[in-house]
Amino acid sequence: MLLEDVLRLAHVIGAAVLFGTGAGIAFFMLMARRTRDARLIAHVAGTVVIADTVFTATAVLTQPITGYLLATSIGWSLTEGWIVLSLILYVVTGLFWLPVVWIQLRLRDLARLATANGASLPQEFDRLYAIWFACGFPAFLAVTGIFWLMLTKPQFALF
Repeated sequence: MLLEDVLRLAHVIGAAVLFGTGAGIAFFMLMARRTRDARLIAHVAGTVVIADTVFTATAVLTQPITGYLLATSIGWSLTEGWIVLSLILYVVTGLFWLPVVWIQLRLRDLARLATANGASLPQEFDRLYAIWFACGFPAFLAVTGIFWLMLTKPQFALF
């Protein structure tokens, strides 16, 4: 297998992990929240935090590396419009993902506290969950745009 093939495979797997983990996390958090069961939500949110740390964070770190190595291996200029726009969308995704990581930790902690106290979830939980949920849409659209750009590689200049 050529280096380019290995890099392309690693890059595609990383993109799939980012998209798949994000979709899975969103689904499981949504389903857990619907129950309003603080104990269940605390467990699911704890698992989500681990998944984000193990899978998403690892892919977030490796994507730019494999992308750079792949582009230079193939001979693509990093100033090509579709690459620059992909990088911009990647940053946009990160700007929505970073607060989500903190919110997930807080949601987990609030659910754990409610469980320990035998209380219902506080209003802060619902407020943070709404922000967490809203952050998912622009991040999802940005990642979808990145996939489209990677697959179609439209030719246009940004500079």
